[in-house]
Amino acid sequence: MSAPAESTSSAGSVTHRIVAEVMIRGRGEPIERATVCLDGGTIGYAGPTADAPAIGSGESVTEVHTVMPGMWDCHAHYVGLPGVDLEMLGTTHPVTATARAVADVTATIRGGVTSVREVGGLGLRMAPAVEEGRLLGPTIHAAGAILSTTGGHGDIHSYPLDFVHAINCSADFSILCDGVPEVLRAVRTNLRANAKLIKICASGGVMSEIDHPIHQQFSDEELAAIVAEADRAERIVAAHCHGKPGIMAALRAGVHTIEHGSYLDEEAAELMVETGAMLVPTRFVIDKLLGMDEVLPRYAYEKGKAIADVHEQAMKIAVAKGVRIASGCDIFVSGSPFYGQNGEEIGHLINAGLTDLEAIEAATANGPETLGPQAPRSGQLVAGYDADIIALDTNPLDDRSVWGDPSRLTHIWKAGRAID
Repeated sequence: MSAPAESTSSAGSVTHRIVAEVMIRGRGEPIERATVCLDGGTIGYAGPTADAPAIGSGESVTEVHTVMPGMWDCHAHYVGLPGVDLEMLGTTHPVTATARAVADVTATIRGGVTSVREVGGLGLRMAPAVEEGRLLGPTIHAAGAILSTTGGHGDIHSYPLDFVHAINCSADFSILCDGVPEVLRAVRTNLRANAKLIKICASGGVMSEIDHPIHQQFSDEELAAIVAEADRAERIVAAHCHGKPGIMAALRAGVHTIEHGSYLDEEAAELMVETGAMLVPTRFVIDKLLGMDEVLPRYAYEKGKAIADVHEQAMKIAVAKGVRIASGCDIFVSGSPFYGQNGEEIGHLINAGLTDLEAIEAATANGPETLGPQAPRSGQLVAGYDADIIALDTNPLDDRSVWGDPSRLTHIWKAGRAID
């Protein structure tokens, strides 16, 4: 199972090396008896141990079974809600929500996820604390507030509209905007806060009370204006879409990723391939919601149950048609054991038809690509890439039970620094 190295060393700058029985690179074939050399926060060499640079004086070595890139969760939320009812967004103080979310951020990285694309929540506000080293967590690439139509998936339908506008769905979770001038202002508001992407609701959703998951939200004119404004700032647009009308409209407008894609069919999949759009299917959350009938609002459980089977088929269609896929979980209940189980999505992708290596690629190398021009050099064990690395106690190509089980992780490095 050996393969030639794709990287070269930075001579004399190795600070630590990881020697593994197996190296899964994120993209490409695995390598047996491999070494990864860390050059501070980046990778200096990744390839066969036989070709690795000589061990320098004072250099430390860690021996592991399987080494691979840290995972990406491309559909994350840090909202600090203790339950599954989104109405709590309107009654929870942002400070309380943030305090709750701290543990969720830390649980995420302890589950082997070293980078997240946070598509609505507190991520923009928490990212600086992570970057400063004050908060242990993955690198957060945040969208800021979700753009939603009035009455759309980002609205809280049971509250007076003026109240929802006043609280902005708490902690900048969403911005209700209608018409081209308002959507342009909403995009610019997020860009002013340093959002790395723009997230929109292009269809109805499951957790919102009144709207229907199939119905398109935002007009074609509004969608085009959002994408064009984001593009001027080299940001991509991620579109929450369940129904096909919203999927097709979003793709025609030029969005970069479709989130969920529950009613995606062959025509929609072919358009995704044609436009180069990526799918973040989030089977994880749908699977979990089906087991939460006793705590979910009844409307949410019924909508979740209605889309479950068609979503499963949509994933299989996407795989069969060659749509590029990235892994994301859509976890949003603070304090739940789901944070840290993010790797479980890899198993769902395998069930949809991806090979084990393709599913791992969806959770590693494909992750940065969901950010378009904002993509960091991450998700692969390649020289010059970020030294975000995890080690497992076995080869996951032989034992899929490791996915979603943090106890199977033996080591985590972020930017070259070991996490205890």
